[in-house]
Amino acid sequence: MDNIGRYRLDRRLGAGSFATVWLGHDDGLDVPVAVKVLAENWAANDDVRDRFLAEARIMRRIRDHRIVQVYDIGTLSDGRPYFVMDFIDGGSMDDLRRDRIHPTSALWLCAEACRAIDVLHQNQVIHRDVTPGNLLLSRDQSGATRVVIADLGVAKSMVDVAGATMTAGTPSYMAPEQATGMAALDRRADIYSLTAVTYAMLTGSPPFPVRNLADIVTRDRHATPTPIATRLNAPASLDALMVSGLAWDPSRRPPTAALLAGALDGIRYEIQSRSRQAAGTSVQTSTRYFAAERPTVARQQPATPPSHGLPAATEAPAHRQPLPRLQARSRPASYYVLVILCAAAVFMVSMLATILVLR
Repeated sequence: MDNIGRYRLDRRLGAGSFATVWLGHDDGLDVPVAVKVLAENWAANDDVRDRFLAEARIMRRIRDHRIVQVYDIGTLSDGRPYFVMDFIDGGSMDDLRRDRIHPTSALWLCAEACRAIDVLHQNQVIHRDVTPGNLLLSRDQSGATRVVIADLGVAKSMVDVAGATMTAGTPSYMAPEQATGMAALDRRADIYSLTAVTYAMLTGSPPFPVRNLADIVTRDRHATPTPIATRLNAPASLDALMVSGLAWDPSRRPPTAALLAGALDGIRYEIQSRSRQAAGTSVQTSTRYFAAERPTVARQQPATPPSHGLPAATEAPAHRQPLPRLQARSRPASYYVLVILCAAAVFMVSMLATILVLR
């Protein structure tokens, strides 16, 4: 397959159970595109076909920079539908999960992912398959990175999923109620998945050893993820948030993705603050060591240390303080009269001595 409609195909980007995604090029606009095509074995299945087209409509309807935009749709000669969307070239969060990026970077990306999912929730859509691989990274011309959602293959309207049994998704990140089908799904199923993604981004692995749906169903309902705050030098609230977000009972989870994003931001700020304080302690310790080696150079500590833990650049040590200026001592008026009389007497004596010499 060399072309789909007016789009020239370059290479296959990936294939799933229901569709294949190709990297293409729009010669008319001279831009790269991603072309998603329904798999041949599902072309005759009306339910899968409708789901495929619903994904394109959802992505087209939601106008937000966190959701990949769909701008064309069509049908191949064999009857398979396809749609064309923007190509996101920054990889996925799963690439970074394998690389084990710094915890503060991971928390920032996960908070951004929460905000992207919140856009879906605001539009009454549940994603149902939030994984690091489905959260793409886009970089603008300035180099700034944002998290973008591109795969809504199993996303459904909140109205459509009410009271239905929905088990589509990835087991390692799937909410228990989604796996068991015992309860109606709402946005808290995605919040469970977002928490699992956060845990995986911070540790490299999902929170529970799950291989299939049966592992979820038979899991201890009171099981909690292994604590990670201490080894990440993070506050205890991180472990508490993981326990809450991964709770079996949806009512114990954060109610919205926006609130989860805010909690992750707060933990990230705390880690950064601890790092700055640790750096300040290190500098102060080395300064004290230096002063011990040179006891004649004493430093005066400020009464109130700066909040960032480092000495302020404008605070000079005591031995560098400027010396006080000498003040002129005031004299009485009689002193100046005596000086003038003495000067006059010296002048008169000089004049008399000169006259005597000339005679």
